[in-house]
Amino acid sequence: MDKYYVLGNPIAHSKSPLIHARFAELTGQALQYERLLVPMEAFNATLTRLLQEGTKGCNVTVPFKLQAFEAAATHTDRAQLAQAANTLVLQAGAVHADNTDGVGLVNDIQNNAGVSLAGRDVLLIGAGGAGAGALATLLAAGPRRLVLVNRTRAKADALVERHRAHASMQGLLQKTELLAHDLQGLQGNFDVIINASASSLAGVGVPVAASVLKPGALACDMMYGPAAAGFMAWAQENGATPRDGLGMLVEQAAEAFELWRGVRPPSLQVLQEMRARLP
Repeated sequence: MDKYYVLGNPIAHSKSPLIHARFAELTGQALQYERLLVPMEAFNATLTRLLQEGTKGCNVTVPFKLQAFEAAATHTDRAQLAQAANTLVLQAGAVHADNTDGVGLVNDIQNNAGVSLAGRDVLLIGAGGAGAGALATLLAAGPRRLVLVNRTRAKADALVERHRAHASMQGLLQKTELLAHDLQGLQGNFDVIINASASSLAGVGVPVAASVLKPGALACDMMYGPAAAGFMAWAQENGATPRDGLGMLVEQAAEAFELWRGVRPPSLQVLQEMRARLP
C-alpha cells in the first residue's frame, strides 16, 4: 500500500491523518498516511530514509518547510516564491516540492466562505513562512490592492520584491497594486484581512487596529481552535465576519491529495465533518 507522512516537530496535534484518511475513503483510494515526529537535526536523513523505503509523498509542517524546499530537486513556482514547501512528491529517488498553503487559503475564502477576492482590497499580516506561502496565490486571485504588513518592514519589502521580480507574477501585477508596509501607521481599510502572523499562537493580541476593517469585512486567521479565538472575537466585536484556518487546513490537504493521487477529494464535505468534531 502506498505510504504518506506528515513530518514535523511537534506533530502529535496534527489533524492531517484524519483528513487524508477521510479523503481516501471518499475517493476509493488505498493508502496509508501517518504522523512522523522528526528530530530537529534529522530532517534530511529522515527524508532520505523515506525515499529509500518507497514513500510516495509527505506533508511538511513547522519547523521544516524551509528544509523541505532546500532538499528538493525541483520546485513549483509557488514553492519558489515562498522559498518553503509543505508538500513533497517522492518519485524515482527524487523530491519535488510544492506549497499548497496559499491555494488552500484562497479556495477556502472563495469556495467555502463565498467571498471573491477579485477586485477587492486585501490585507495580509505577516511576512514569515505562512504569509510567504500565501502571497502568490492571493495575487493570482486578482485583488485590486494587496498590502503586506510585518513587524519588521525589511522582511515585508524583501518578500514583495521577490514576487515582483518573478516571471510568473508579471501579468498579475499589472492588475493588482502590491505594497509592503510596517505595522505602525497603516492607513486605509480592507475587504479581506488575513492574519498570517504568529500573534494568535503567541496569544499577544491582534497586531493591527480595528480601523483596517471595512464594515462586513472577512477577517481570517490561519490558526484554528483555541489559538484563533482571540482574533475571531476581535473581528466579531468590530463588525467583521470571522473565519478560522480549519478550512485552509482541509483545502491545502485536498490540493496535496490531488497532486499525489490525481483525484480531487470532496473537501467541503470533509471540512463540515471536521467542524462538527470541534468542541
